[in-house]
Formats: sequence, structure tokens, C-alpha cells
Amino acid sequence: MTCIPIVYFSDVLCIWAYIAELRLAAVREAFGDRVRFEQRFCSVFGDTARKIPTAWADKGGYEGFNAHLRHSAEAFPEIAIHPDLWLGVRPASSMGAHLFIKAVQLDEAAGGCAPGSADETLRALRRAFFEDARDISAWRVQCEVAAAAGVDPGHVEALVHDGRAFAALSSDYQEADTLRVQGSPTLILNDGRQKLFGNVGFRIIEANIQELLRAPRADQASWC
Repeated sequence: MTCIPIVYFSDVLCIWAYIAELRLAAVREAFGDRVRFEQRFCSVFGDTARKIPTAWADKGGYEGFNAHLRHSAEAFPEIAIHPDLWLGVRPASSMGAHLFIKAVQLDEAAGGCAPGSADETLRALRRAFFEDARDISAWRVQCEVAAAAGVDPGHVEALVHDGRAFAALSSDYQEADTLRVQGSPTLILNDGRQKLFGNVGFRIIEANIQELLRAPRADQASWC
């Protein structure tokens, strides 16, 4: 059976990646084992204390950004957004959470935690921030969320301390640069030939996957 690999770049603090979780779940339900998501990270909120005040200086600062996020979420009643997002709690960076997840991915690959633990931890971290307004840039919060997802924080800490998680995250960021990933979320299909960026609907993703399933040969052009 043909399995389509989909390299998925996102930033854990990006609301569109949070919303996209619904579409990824729909893709998994629709295609099952015929697709495989490979989670990667890109840096959009690497320095939030600089990014948000600068980007939103003329649009209300953090208050304007909060209003924008709440307005964006209104079109998606399936998700919950904390009303005080970015007002009371302001994570300094997404990089710490990315590093944590890379360590969980490594631990999962080595059999240290159950299959699917990294994806579940990533989803749980997003819920902790967007639904509960918790500071997921903090190590303590990351450990609490991971432990609730069945991950041993001690394994994660060891992989951070020995440098392997840093190497994995560096590889993600370099790959994002090589593939010219514009932002979060971005799906890469067909060895980089098909790139879906931003708020892309399920039907568009479905059409790209269906075309690859119809013509899986690398030397055969896709109509998508």
C-alpha cells in the first residue's frame, strides 16, 4: 500500500497551526495508514518580546494581537481560545517547547515512550497555551504537560543535556530554510514539489494527497 509522507512545519505558538490540528486529524481519519506526517519546526515566535510589539506597534500591541487571535478563532467554534491570550501570560519563545518536543521524538524513536507520544505532547502543549493561557516556554510547564501525556521528563532532560535534542531542532530549522518554508503551518509533499502554506482548507490538502495516491511515481507530473 502506498504511504504518502507529509513533512509538516509549524511553530507551537502559531494560532493557524493550532487550528490546522483539526485538519490534520481529518486527514488521518480520511486516509489512515496511507499518509504519514513528519513533524518539523520552524521559528516564527522565536523572540516574542521583539516580534509582537514590533509587528503590532500600530495595531494595538499585545491587546490588538489578542483581539486578532480571538477574531480569527471565531470562524472555528471547534477550538477554544483563552480570552486573555498574550495579555496575562507571554511566553518568551517557542524554541524551548520545540526543543522539548524534539527530545520526545528522539525518546519515542528509541522506544522510551509510546508511539504517538511526541504528537500528543505537541497537541497538549498547544492546548495548554491557547486554551489555558499557560506559559509553555517554561520548562516546568513543559514537564507537567508531557508527564500528563505519559512522557518521562527525565528522559527528555537527558536528551537535552547531551545535545541530541539541540541537533535535531537545528536540523529542522536548517531544513525549513533549505525548503524555503515561509511560515507556520506549511505542508511539504512529493519531495518538495508541492507546498501548502498557511490557512489551507481540508479539501485542498485532500486533493493533493489523492493526486499523489493516483500517480505515486516520482517521474510522473502531478496535476495539483
